[in-house]
Amino acid sequence: MNDLSLIGRDAEIFLSDVNNYSVELNRIVNSCRFLVIGGAGTIGQAVSKEIFKRDPIALHVVDISENNMVEFVRDLRSTLGYGNGEFKTFALDCGSVEFEALMATEGPYDYVFNLSALKHVRSESDPFTLMRMIMVNVFNTIKTLRLANSMATKKYFCVSTDKAANPVNMMGASKRIMEMFLMRESLTQSISMARFANVAFSDGSLLHGFNQRFSKKQPFSAPNDVRRYFVTAKESGELCLLSGLLGENRDILFPKLSEKLHLITFSEIATRYLRDHGYEPYECESEDEARDRAEELIANKQWPCYFFKSDTSGEKDFEEFFTDNEDLDIERFETVGVIKNRPNFDETKLDDFMGGIEALRNKGTWTKDDIVKLYFGLLPNFAHKETGKYLDQKM
Repeated sequence: MNDLSLIGRDAEIFLSDVNNYSVELNRIVNSCRFLVIGGAGTIGQAVSKEIFKRDPIALHVVDISENNMVEFVRDLRSTLGYGNGEFKTFALDCGSVEFEALMATEGPYDYVFNLSALKHVRSESDPFTLMRMIMVNVFNTIKTLRLANSMATKKYFCVSTDKAANPVNMMGASKRIMEMFLMRESLTQSISMARFANVAFSDGSLLHGFNQRFSKKQPFSAPNDVRRYFVTAKESGELCLLSGLLGENRDILFPKLSEKLHLITFSEIATRYLRDHGYEPYECESEDEARDRAEELIANKQWPCYFFKSDTSGEKDFEEFFTDNEDLDIERFETVGVIKNRPNFDETKLDDFMGGIEALRNKGTWTKDDIVKLYFGLLPNFAHKETGKYLDQKM
């Protein structure tokens, strides 16, 4: 069973648009130089592969994870082989001086794709990781965009998230704030973005955790009341490519809802996964029971599972790709909708947020409440859900 089957689908979503625009996509890639930031993550690898297989003049990939980068190169060579253009990888933090030197030496780039992000809701559980999330998702984006702009980059693409639409967690809100800052930057640099669903089996995701738990013969644990949309890694790369190359300034692309894209629970995917591997899920009453009976149940071709109702901070009751007050174009593509944005922003509020974050960092200590107050300055209707419970407290 492949990833599509496990998430309850039998067909790819964006194939018709990728095929319809294949000549134009190939023409653009063939004639341009690309930089992919965060290129060794799941989405970054998918985007890099979409670019690489269309034979760019140059493709440079940056990622902070040296190990993931090594595996990405091995995977690329083992599948797509070697193209005609220049291909280089750099194990760098895009917020560093070394990255600035890279841009100055190896640039200019026609297109810059930024896929770097702290993407987990769990990252809001402490004020220190929360601050790093803001630095990566907001401030590094601004920095790398301005570096790209200084060398006359044609387009800067940055991945957003469906959780930025009416955000209820700090991660989604950080991406919404990023979008707001990019509206200001769009006055001098053409930008586009994408909001999409959970990427099935992406690094660090619960579904990726199923692979780890299965290989280590450990219990599965998943909520049975949280329903989410899923795209495959390949589909995430295709959506980013469509937005980055074909999106107009300030466009945010998202998957159109159809019979091919539907909500599914994590517990249902866990059940499909285990049955596909020859095991029958066995629902336990507690984490303790699932751990204690793991060896016994697995020996009998049953797999211990603890399915529960979600009660952690930041979980959204439902997923949405756009809000009621956003202007949509649903005619341009067959499978993709477009949020059309005007360069609306409050310069004073953006500067106050930036100054507030810098003041906290200069002070050297801060609380989560300090950061939440700054969020509300930009997002007065931020519906943050704080339960005092976080994913690190679960199996």
